[in-house]
Amino acid sequence: MTTQSNAVPDDPLDSRVIAPPAMSPTRPFYWSVRRELWENRSIYIAPLAVAGVSLLGFLIATLGRALSTRNLTHWRMILEEPYHFVTALIMGTAFVVGLFYCLDALHSERRDRSILFWKSLPVSDLTTVFSKASIPFVVLPLLAFAITVATHFIMLLLSTAVLLASGLSAATLWAQVWTSQVQLLYHLVTVHVLWYAPLYAWMLLVSGWARRAAFLWAALPPLAIFIVEKLVFNTTHFGALLIYRVTGPENFDMTEPGSAAIHPMMHHGVGGFLSTPGLWTGFVVAAIFLAAAVRLRRYQGPI
Repeated sequence: MTTQSNAVPDDPLDSRVIAPPAMSPTRPFYWSVRRELWENRSIYIAPLAVAGVSLLGFLIATLGRALSTRNLTHWRMILEEPYHFVTALIMGTAFVVGLFYCLDALHSERRDRSILFWKSLPVSDLTTVFSKASIPFVVLPLLAFAITVATHFIMLLLSTAVLLASGLSAATLWAQVWTSQVQLLYHLVTVHVLWYAPLYAWMLLVSGWARRAAFLWAALPPLAIFIVEKLVFNTTHFGALLIYRVTGPENFDMTEPGSAAIHPMMHHGVGGFLSTPGLWTGFVVAAIFLAAAVRLRRYQGPI
C-alpha cells in the first residue's frame, strides 16, 4: 500500500514570484499636486470669487453707465474699459494667494503633525517640495489665465448684446480682447512664473524653517537688511532691489530704441526679457532657496 505524497507538484506558475507593478516616476508627483489642491481650496476659490464679483460689478456699473448715455461712440469706450481692470484683479489675487500658500505649505504639515504620516509614504522630500512649488509656478498662473479668459468671454457676450442692440459692431472689441489674451499669457509666463520665482522660493524656505509666525520671519530679515544698510552705509540698494523684484521688470523701460510700445502689460519683448540680468540671478537664488527647503524638510519634524 502506498501513501499519497504531500509534495507540491513542480509548477512554474506556482513557484513564480509575482512582482508588484513598477510605479511611474511621475505618479507620486501627480498625486502630491492633487493633494495640495484638495487641502488648499483657496487656490481656486479666491480667483473664482474675484471673477464673480468683477462680473457683478461689470453688470451694475459698466452696463449701467453705457445704457445711461445716448452717445453711441461713448458706449464702446465704456465697454472697453473694465477688461484690463478685471485682469489685474484676478492676477493680483493669484499672486497674493501664491505668496500665502507658500508661507503655509511646509509649515502647516509640521504644525498639525501630519508630516509624520506623509514622510512614511514612499514620496521623497524633493518630490514633496517641488509639488508644492508647482502650485505658484504652474497651477495658479494657469488657473488665473483660464478664469480670466472665461470672465472676459462672459463680459464680451454681454457687451456684444449691448452693442448689437444699439446698431454698433462688436468686431473691434472681440479683436482687442483676443489680442489681450495672448499678451496676458505672455505676461503670466514671464512675470508671474519666471520673475517671481525667488519670491515664492523664499516663502517656501521660510515655511519649512519657521516654527511660528512664518509671515514675520519672511518679512523681518529683508527689513533688517534694509535698515542696517541705511544706517551703516546710508544707501538703499537692497530696498530698490526688492522693489524691482516685486513690481516686475515691466515698470522699467526695456523697449528697444525706435520700437513702438507693445502693451501696458508688455513693455519689452522676449529678447529684452531674457537678456535681463535680474532674471538669471533670480533663477540662481530661487534654486538655492528650493534646495535649502528640500534639505530642511528632510531633517525637520513636527512643531
